[in-house]
Amino acid sequence: MLTVQEVDRLGRNLIEGLLVLNDLFSRGIAVKVLEGIAAGEHTERNLILDMALALAEDRRRDIVRKTRNGLDSARARGRTGGRPGVVDADKRRIVLARHADGESIRTIARATKLSIGTAHSVIAEQRATSG
Repeated sequence: MLTVQEVDRLGRNLIEGLLVLNDLFSRGIAVKVLEGIAAGEHTERNLILDMALALAEDRRRDIVRKTRNGLDSARARGRTGGRPGVVDADKRRIVLARHADGESIRTIARATKLSIGTAHSVIAEQRATSG
């Protein structure tokens, strides 16, 4: 027997969930659902399981739609989210000046308290825009 919290854990969408259920039942594996409209033990596909999977997919679609709408709305108000940048204009100038003086990226990163990858990105970005 396979136990799942809710039926939506069986797949990312309706089709995948139905395929998993068909495979499990064809191999004689029962499914126990702990929560939701399909709560209980199932040994074969039935309307309740199919309906629960369809509702789960609809819920997922709705969440994705609302998330996209929220991000679009925030973007329209000038908010982009994500982590704030660690390299301001002053640090960028310092990194580029030290690199032009021949210092290694490791030394520059240590002195500016940036990661080696970030210091390298600043330099690479400069090369890409000037080259």
